[in-house]
Amino acid sequence: MAASCSLVCCEEESDSDKAVIVRFSNGNVKNADKLDFTMYKNTDDSNPRKKTRRIMAAESGRMSYVGNNFGSGSLKCNNLCRYYVGVLNRETMQMEVHAAQLFNMQPVIPGEATEEPKAQDTTQTYKDKVDSLIEAFGTNKQKRALSSRRLNRVGSDTLHQAVAKAANTVINQKGLEALQQEVAETEAQGDLSLYLPPCNATADRPENVYLFDDLLSPVELGALEQAGSKMAALTSEEMQKMRADGGSLCVAKHLENLPTVGEARDRGSRLAFYLSMLLKLARQKKVHYKFGQEEGCPRIVQTKLLKTFTVETFNNGRVQNIVSSSMRAKLAAYSLALLLHMTHMTGDLTLLHRDLGITEARMIEVAKSMGLTLSKLPRGKADKAEPQDTNRHASVVLPLVKYDPFTERRKRKKMH
Repeated sequence: MAASCSLVCCEEESDSDKAVIVRFSNGNVKNADKLDFTMYKNTDDSNPRKKTRRIMAAESGRMSYVGNNFGSGSLKCNNLCRYYVGVLNRETMQMEVHAAQLFNMQPVIPGEATEEPKAQDTTQTYKDKVDSLIEAFGTNKQKRALSSRRLNRVGSDTLHQAVAKAANTVINQKGLEALQQEVAETEAQGDLSLYLPPCNATADRPENVYLFDDLLSPVELGALEQAGSKMAALTSEEMQKMRADGGSLCVAKHLENLPTVGEARDRGSRLAFYLSMLLKLARQKKVHYKFGQEEGCPRIVQTKLLKTFTVETFNNGRVQNIVSSSMRAKLAAYSLALLLHMTHMTGDLTLLHRDLGITEARMIEVAKSMGLTLSKLPRGKADKAEPQDTNRHASVVLPLVKYDPFTERRKRKKMH
């Protein structure tokens, strides 16, 4: 009767402690004992993309083999699966299970794939030399950008001729004055147009100008059910504290005007919670990956916030999410668009810019870029017995307003 053995699972092992399984691409090795194996690792331990790179070399009297776990020759299965290997101790009859990684060993024939070094081309420009370095040692993202730039490259002479022909055609069709007017309208939008929500300027209803589904998908809105119910259950004392703390004036005002029951109350509470997350994110500089977990933010909404409104940076070997000035402007635009859907296509810009922590001029600039109509109740028009609303409001009025570009002129000092 055969002796039985037991399995022993080892502790969690690092990449350097993993067992190595090699596979030879040109067949099976008969005398594996005569091979001399050597493993090399990358010296840059601070870079998370390079610290796990390994090169396995096997040498014999007749042939040399090389395999690595990165690059085009590596096995893609290492990224999709986890492999384990068992080592049997015949004395204790216990089999230890270790984590393993696979290497595809390819034969290296000296002199066959090597080329004679070419003389350095002295006519290369600095840009060409940088492209050569990116092609040899750049990251995958840099290589993709280089490949895309080369594919889109057109001869200078052909490009100039095509541009000149197209410009003459457009000028003959539209006229110089119409083109100058279009350029002025485009410059009026400025760089903010890159961070505005998708806009349908030809919509027949104000609700269709900035579609709600472009701000929050049905799946994300459904995931906010539990968080919205907690928001709707806030007491008057908790809402008063929210006002006193600052940063959620728009949310507190919306919660006070929620319907008592029904589907409208449930929807309004969910939108109030999502707006509170946008306002909180706008006041951050560095965003932790656990952002929103304390408030009960669903995972799908948390991922959307980090992916849409933050920028990834690489600092001290770690990837960090930050809210740049451009992302802050994007948050202002999306918060305003969401507030319009929450308040019947009219939003309070004064409360919103205070919650976002930006200046009123910057908030007005965002509203003008979105084509909204600005309004402010003049002093003395309202009933004196009632408190006057002196806040500035923005509303969607069709057709959208096209504002003239604002050019700031510096005052010159008078010479005495």
